[in-house]
This record gives sequence, structure tokens and C-alpha cells, in this order.
Amino acid sequence: MKPSRSALLSLGSALVLSATVALPSAAQAAPAPVHADGGAVVREWYDITAQTVAAAGAPTQVTNSRTWAIGWIAAARAGREAPGGRDRAAFQDAAVASAVHDALVDLAPSRTAVLDAALAETLRRIPDGRAEERGLAAGARQAKLALADRRGDGLDPASVNAPFTVPAAAPGVWQPTPDGYAPAAQYGNRVAKPFLLDSPDQYRIGPPPALDSRRYRADLAEVRAYGAADSTVRTARQTETAAFWYGSSLTLYTEPLRVAVTRSQGSAAERAALVGLFHAALVDTQIATSDSKYAYTRWRPVTAIRTGAIAPDRTWTPLHQTPAHPDYPSGHNTYSGAAEVILDALAGPRTAPFALTSPTAPGVRRTYTSWEQLTRDNVDARIFSGIHTRSADEAGVTLGKAVGRHALSNAGALLAPLG
Repeated sequence: MKPSRSALLSLGSALVLSATVALPSAAQAAPAPVHADGGAVVREWYDITAQTVAAAGAPTQVTNSRTWAIGWIAAARAGREAPGGRDRAAFQDAAVASAVHDALVDLAPSRTAVLDAALAETLRRIPDGRAEERGLAAGARQAKLALADRRGDGLDPASVNAPFTVPAAAPGVWQPTPDGYAPAAQYGNRVAKPFLLDSPDQYRIGPPPALDSRRYRADLAEVRAYGAADSTVRTARQTETAAFWYGSSLTLYTEPLRVAVTRSQGSAAERAALVGLFHAALVDTQIATSDSKYAYTRWRPVTAIRTGAIAPDRTWTPLHQTPAHPDYPSGHNTYSGAAEVILDALAGPRTAPFALTSPTAPGVRRTYTSWEQLTRDNVDARIFSGIHTRSADEAGVTLGKAVGRHALSNAGALLAPLG
């Protein structure tokens, strides 16, 4: 089935790319000539990027998001250098493959042999000639410049997990949580260099509900009832939702973004721009999340329920182990909020049904038809897991959407070729 007509990449105040009709998945298909459709090379290198990150990625999610962003921003920039005319597609295909290859070799050197073989296979199917040669050179140049631009940006694992001095225990104040009582994670994100934000605190959200407020009491009562390991009110479907969305947001959103890219009818450069902008926005979202988290250092539900003033229960245990950073806002939900905004703008708010699986819920397949449905499930999942309050989840969505809109408004500067 051919994709529906989409694709307008306007680089100035916004970037728009839309598509609506399903294409068969390329994941199981044999390699086709790269010009059989405009997205073959993009899909190939999308999957190669996902495989590279899975095999040789960093232990910190934001570092892996950075890897995606650097390679695909370079690819979009290189593709934009293509001249007009019939050789434009060959130039862009070579540019995308070259840029992503070179970025991945630099950021995941243990995969060099695999990446070199993949590039040779892609180039074998691009017509030889000046367009291919110029595309290769453009990709290599833009990858080198993009890598240089991000050196020392504070998104390496050691910087991301910079030491945090835990404040003295007090009502509402974050403390390490059971079972492991691990030290705080992701504190260093809040001083990392964003891709597009002016500063990490540019969209810092307002404070969480006061401990004596009606909203706080409602939040705590909800997570106490629905998020307990031994909950008697949480349904089987709700338990499944919690498990499904418990894993890495980067992992869980890899397939939805691939769906959007596959169903687009844009050029290779336009599809690369979708991937690059998505991940740049999500890096910035994770930076902004840590800024707000550590500005407010709000305690997690398990600490509030076990030690707080409202019906303390020292035996209460959440369904899932609590991550080692403050409650407010929820990182999963800032991620989903930003992803929703980017995908709504670039792929349209609704799409033909697509199936999604999760490594934290083996055997479960869920079907979605809009990006907003992913956000809604994320909000509920963190409550059903017992690890976030609804206020933290909803604040996360608000923050993520703000960062996503900022990325869309500033896409032109991000994707303009360097050098």
C-alpha cells in the first residue's frame, strides 16, 4: 500500500510533516532498491540506530537520546544540502546513511564493523556517481560538525548522575526509597547543555500541591489504593498498564516514532528531520524534567505513605520499585507530553492502528490510533505502579508539551546545515 500524501517541511518558525495511511513494516522485508520509495534508507538507518543503541548504548537514557539526536540532526542537515533535480534523492540517501553511520561510529565505536558493513550495503543500492559522492561527503561533514558542537555537553553518564546531597528528612522532602535506597539519579541533567532550550529552567513548572491541600490528600489516597503491591481495587487491566509502561520511555517510543516515519511520504531529508527533532526535543525534556525535580525535591509516594502525617503505614509497598529521583514531575510523562506534541505536529494527531509491545510486559500487545493515547496510559501507569502521584504525572505532561512546542518553534535553527 502506498502512503497517503504528506510532507511539508517548513524551516522558519515551525516544521510540519504529516501522514496518515499505514505502510507494511519494513523490519521483516528484504532490502529493496533504495528508490523504490523515498523512505527505504531512512528506515534502514532508523533500525540500525535502534540496534546500535540496544547493543552498545549508555546506562543513562538521556545519553542514548543524545546519540539519536546527533546522528539524525546531522542527517537532516546534510540532506538539506541536496541540489534540485533528478539526482536529489540519491544525494539525500547517501547523505542520511553517511551522517548517521559516522555519528554512530564515533558514539558507539564497538559497533564499527557492523556499521561499516551496513553502510556498504546501503551504498551498493544507490546509483554510483557524483550525487552519491557529494551526499557521502555532506553526511560526513555534518556528522563531524554535529559531534563537535555537542562535545562536553554534560550528557555523558558520569555527568548525568553527578552526586546529589540529600537534604535532611522533613515532610514533603525527597529521601532515598526502598527497596534499594539508591542514591539520587539524573541530578546532573539540570546543568547539561540543551539542544534548543535557552536554559534548563526555561519552562520550570510551578510547585507541587501543598501537603495540607485537598489535592494532595486526593493524590495520596489514589496512589495508596491503586498503587499498592497488594491493592484490592486495581484491576487486571490496570496492573497490565503499569507493567507495560514501566520500562524505558526511549525504548517504548522507538516503535511509535518508527510508525510515524514509515507512514510519512516525505523525502529522506524530511524524514530525518522528524527523527532528529523528536530526539532533540526529548533530550531537552529530560534536562527540563531534572531541573524541576531537583528544584522541588518532592518525596515519593512510598515515603509519604510510610512516614507522612496522613494515616502512616510503614508496611505499604508499591507495585513497582520506585526510581531513585524525586516525584515531581514524572519523567515518563514529560517524555510522553513532548513526544505527543512533536508527533501530533509532524505526523498528525491520529494514525491507522499500530501494535506496540513492551519489554516489561512480555506477551502483551496494545493497539493505538493516536499519540495522545500513549500519554493517557503513561499518566495512569505511574499511579498504578505506586511510584508517582497524579499531580506529578499531569505536571510532567504540561512540562513536556511546553518543551515540545518550543522545539517546533525553533526547528529551523536546529536543522540548518552547519559550516
